Amino acid sequence: MKKPDTTSARVLVVGDVMLDRYWIGDVSRISPEAPVPVVLVGGEEQRLGGAANVAWNCAALGARTRLLSVVGADEEGRLLENLLRKEGIEPRLHRDRSIKTTQKLRVIARQQRQQLLRVDFEVLPSREVLASKLADFKAALGECDIVILSDYGKGGLTHVAKMIAMARRAAKTVLVDPKGDDYSRYEGATIVTPNQKELREVIGTWKDERDLERRAQALRRRLRLQALLLTRGEKGMTLFSDGKRMNFKTHAREVYDVSGAGDTVIAALGVMLAAGASLTDAVRTANRAAGIVVGKFGTAVATRKELFG
Repeated sequence: MKKPDTTSARVLVVGDVMLDRYWIGDVSRISPEAPVPVVLVGGEEQRLGGAANVAWNCAALGARTRLLSVVGADEEGRLLENLLRKEGIEPRLHRDRSIKTTQKLRVIARQQRQQLLRVDFEVLPSREVLASKLADFKAALGECDIVILSDYGKGGLTHVAKMIAMARRAAKTVLVDPKGDDYSRYEGATIVTPNQKELREVIGTWKDERDLERRAQALRRRLRLQALLLTRGEKGMTLFSDGKRMNFKTHAREVYDVSGAGDTVIAALGVMLAAGASLTDAVRTANRAAGIVVGKFGTAVATRKELFG
């Protein structure tokens, strides 16, 4: 495959953003108050999570990336915006005073880099803010080659059906990382990228590979998708397109942390398609990118240098 010019790609990412925080410390004893480890915190890391991680992965591959989302009018929202700008991403963040910016706080034992606890902070954004975001979305369509909708079920994509229709009228390719058991709202998108657990919620448990293909293709046709890309962990990926099925073996040498791997997949897929790659080549690159990030700690990116040298 010819090395793509990913720096020419223009990507618009829309969805649920979150701030991933890591408290890292030493564990040397069990609490006398309860049978839990005592962590002496010695450091903290902040990383981009959710749709912000998708945007981070797009930017790491050289794409010109804009992110549209909703955050709280709080310190965490400002920190998230600063992190985005640091990574070369253009943030278009609506601030909603009625919510707090979504956070995932993980407590990590330094010695084993083992996660001991995760604490989530989230409140769904108001419908008024989400509706006003549609005007920004429409304005941004003319300045992108591809749209990535990252749905984490936090309310940021309440108007996803309208967004897909607007993007398709503007002749844009639309990729969706789905959530929930109702995919009808993604009808008309170009590609959806569920993992196995997410797909089972929609089509049920399949008996074998032939049954999986039948069910997946029926869903693809019903939603009028060009393709459905199923991510399958250690089994790699399977691409279902018009009358075709292609399997891609995993490239992971060592699985350390699967956090955000789906974000990397849809980001690499989108950047490659925006750069003019074929769907098959884009999936191959996304598969390699996923193999890179699962070998890293926490939410992470696969860089252009790691993928293409």
